[in-house]
Amino acid sequence: MKKFLNFLLAKSIGLYINLLSYVFPKKASQLAYGFFSEPRTGKLFSDKLPEVLKSAKTEILQKDEHQFPVYIWEGNETIVLLVHGWESNASRWENFLPYLKKSGSTIIALDGPGHGLSSGKEFSVPRYAEFVDVVVEKYKPRFLIGHSMGGATSLYYQHLYQNECIEKLVLLGSPSDLQTLIFNYAKMLSLNMKTVSMIENHFLEHFKIKMEEFSGRIFGSKIKIKGLIAHDIDDDVVSFEEAKKIVSSWKDATFIETRGLGHSMHDDMLYKKIYSFLFEEETASEKIKSFSA
Repeated sequence: MKKFLNFLLAKSIGLYINLLSYVFPKKASQLAYGFFSEPRTGKLFSDKLPEVLKSAKTEILQKDEHQFPVYIWEGNETIVLLVHGWESNASRWENFLPYLKKSGSTIIALDGPGHGLSSGKEFSVPRYAEFVDVVVEKYKPRFLIGHSMGGATSLYYQHLYQNECIEKLVLLGSPSDLQTLIFNYAKMLSLNMKTVSMIENHFLEHFKIKMEEFSGRIFGSKIKIKGLIAHDIDDDVVSFEEAKKIVSSWKDATFIETRGLGHSMHDDMLYKKIYSFLFEEETASEKIKSFSA
């Protein structure tokens, strides 16, 4: 029953925006982008923080008018940065943290725009990438791990900034093309092409981004560091085909195909493989160099 009601609500909103697009196009554009960019869940309250975040040291960082927290589990000088996805927050990494802590590394997670304890209501990959850049410039992480839209943001970030402190990048269940996301959103609400064009124009006007150019295939071709891409065949949120687009152009990326994990990608075996990619691969390489010398 709940699914049916949500379906009716989505179609009603879409019908209203479609009608509005012919009478008040500017208002229709604002509404369409607003529904697309404002997360409905994922916010946190400082007096009700999940226990996993209470165990971390918290710092508040600033980007323009926005404030956002970073949660720090202190360790050695090797720093890992975790970037969560849409309608989530830094606590989504709770299951993965024990594996990363075994390395002795310092682990940092942030709350994205409009999520967790971050200010604002609007979420976009370009803005999220700006948040990531603030964290990277301050803490200099060696490894960057992103889930879902956090993965898309991480890929976009490294493509755009080419930050030399980052040595390896891990993407979990990440979308590739912004155009695909917009078309899926339009399909869900049954938006007309006039409204879709308005959303595309919004990105062009505000972020100087053309939809056809915002693609993981393009970003991957510019990435010069090692990558690990994991995606589940049964992912019903982000199509498995999206991962293939990214893999197709990223020369130094390893692809892991999983089954039965869905979109969350929580899995002990997968976490062990990520750990190995980040830490054990490096250790083996150092041993070979030492032996050769």
